[in-house]
Amino acid sequence: MNEKNVEYLKDQLKYTGFGDGLENALVENIQKGSPEFKLDHETKYGTDTVLTSLNFKKSEQSDMYFFNSYDMDVQKQGRPVEFSQTFYINRDNNITAKEAYNLMEGRAVNKDLKNKEGEVYNVWLKYDYKEADDKGNFKLNHYHQNYGYDLEASLSKHSIKELETPKYKEDLMNSLKKGNIQSVTFVIAGEERKQFVEANPQFKTINVYDSAMQRINDRESKDQKQNQTQAKTESKEAKQNQDADADSSPKKNAKKKKQGNSI
Repeated sequence: MNEKNVEYLKDQLKYTGFGDGLENALVENIQKGSPEFKLDHETKYGTDTVLTSLNFKKSEQSDMYFFNSYDMDVQKQGRPVEFSQTFYINRDNNITAKEAYNLMEGRAVNKDLKNKEGEVYNVWLKYDYKEADDKGNFKLNHYHQNYGYDLEASLSKHSIKELETPKYKEDLMNSLKKGNIQSVTFVIAGEERKQFVEANPQFKTINVYDSAMQRINDRESKDQKQNQTQAKTESKEAKQNQDADADSSPKKNAKKKKQGNSI
């Protein structure tokens, strides 16, 4: 058994998001010398059960094994598996298990990938559920840097409290780039409201959901932002009026008059 090969495969499993729970099964299958084998992995994200079959194959020229791909099924609570997707493993452009789940949930994932020349480029990935190949795998759309999607600018159009703190803002953006749907605090007319957001590079915006995970359309979201801006303006005007009233009070006028007589 090629020990270096085994350690490399263990690292691949770990960094692709499958942890170390499959290590014993990996070693056992390699010791058997089978030309190819599968390892089954199961995890849960919320109430969803994610079933994954990891595919390994032995080289025809050596004793080395390769982790070539994994097939993922997402099972909703109380419902049968609706569809599966295959994710291919290569040296630089791997999609992790959690990213794969987020993609299958219809969300977008941001990745740094390498082209054939070894040059790094940044891209948003999102499934096109209207187009599939003969194996049932949906087309993965790529929204490159020159497409013009600016996540930070899209977030700034909304009255999100976490954007006011640099660390929370950074954590929020990193989470959205991984394809997560993220809980945030909207501040509307001075009232804090828990809502959820996800990146939408195709339409260069973010999707907003209420606390019951019902989609809020763009018009409603813009109205929320306008209401927040209006509330701040009204508060500022009220303070200015209050200050003006204080300046014109009899006590202050008398003081000003007294000072004027003494000059």
